[in-house]
Amino acid sequence: MPRIQAVRPANASPQAADILTGVKTKMGMIPNIVATMANSPAVANAYLAFSGALAGGSLAPILREQIALTVGESNQCYYCLSAHSAIGKKVGLTEDDVAQARQGTATNAKHAVALEFVRKLVEQRANVTDEDVERVRDAGFTDGEIGEIVAAVALNIFTNYFNHVAGPEIDFPVAAQLATAV
Repeated sequence: MPRIQAVRPANASPQAADILTGVKTKMGMIPNIVATMANSPAVANAYLAFSGALAGGSLAPILREQIALTVGESNQCYYCLSAHSAIGKKVGLTEDDVAQARQGTATNAKHAVALEFVRKLVEQRANVTDEDVERVRDAGFTDGEIGEIVAAVALNIFTNYFNHVAGPEIDFPVAAQLATAV
């Protein structure tokens, strides 16, 4: 049960209504996380701007979804796991890819290194070593892409934490729990 209620377009402030209309136009739906964030248009706009900026970055959509799944599993955010499992499949992840990303790994060797780094960022609160960063570089990531990985982790921690506090109803196919938790 939600702790913070989602804003519905009919009762939204003009600023929140504009946000919700824009999201519906772009996505064809208004995810409950965004509708809940719309209680503060500043929060909804910050999320949408951050997410949009990273979408225009150099990381592939598949890797961004894998990062979201790794972070979501680490934080046990079932809203995000459900949303990013569905979105991940739309950008080309298979069921096996989704399960692997939730465990912080991938069959693509370069992505596997990135997801190992992502897990370290989350588990060690970003206190990684020089060797950790060099390993990501050695896998073929530029310094800019390393920055985008860190930003993607931060964005996903924000949404995980927001969902834990607000408790929006999951409006994506619900992700199953993994047999072995991360």
